[in-house]
Amino acid sequence: MENGGVAAVIGAGGGVGAALVAALQEQGAYSRVIPLSRGSAPALDLTDEASIAAACAHLAGQGELRLAIDATGFLHDARFSPEKSLRQLDPAHMAQAFAVNAIGPALLMKHLLPLAPRTGRFVFASLSARVGSIGDNHLGGWHSYRASKAALNQFMRTAAVELARTRPEAICVSLHPGTVETKLSSPFARSGLDVRPPETAARELLDVIANLTPAQTGGFFDHKGLAVPW
Repeated sequence: MENGGVAAVIGAGGGVGAALVAALQEQGAYSRVIPLSRGSAPALDLTDEASIAAACAHLAGQGELRLAIDATGFLHDARFSPEKSLRQLDPAHMAQAFAVNAIGPALLMKHLLPLAPRTGRFVFASLSARVGSIGDNHLGGWHSYRASKAALNQFMRTAAVELARTRPEAICVSLHPGTVETKLSSPFARSGLDVRPPETAARELLDVIANLTPAQTGGFFDHKGLAVPW
């Protein structure tokens, strides 16, 4: 990690996001760590492009942005749970999953990536999920979550190609944090899974980010730094 510069965590109100903020502050590698979420000032709501634009405009005035992590995601809520079969597909559920897991992060890239410095190290990482891998899908189910995370990976890959044309040292990646003990995953954490606390997941993710090179931009990696198949 480079010393100095600004780090931003989007989705800082969630379990992994809050742990990432705390870990970055503890490391002290950045001059400022800025948490952004629906409850921050300014607020950033991935389903509201105006709030994304306003939050990124705020970031632009805080110093040279060197790291941004999108730690947002939608798996379930009071209305929707992961589908077990095609019979359970619901257009409202699908729209919500794509709004938060794919469209929102894409709009975030639209407004945030132009803030990347033209020289020097810059990393933008978005939390994806292994179940978003098409090649690794052997169980089926979870249609909306899988498809929306796969769409996120494509947005990330395409943005990385575009960003590299003007910022060759920039790195854009999707990261799979593993199964983390949070509200998002806890109802579905089966016995036998390697479920880790958010603090552990945050340290692992930051270790992976610290070791990325520009040659890996556009990639999809797990919390151990291993490539995940598309």
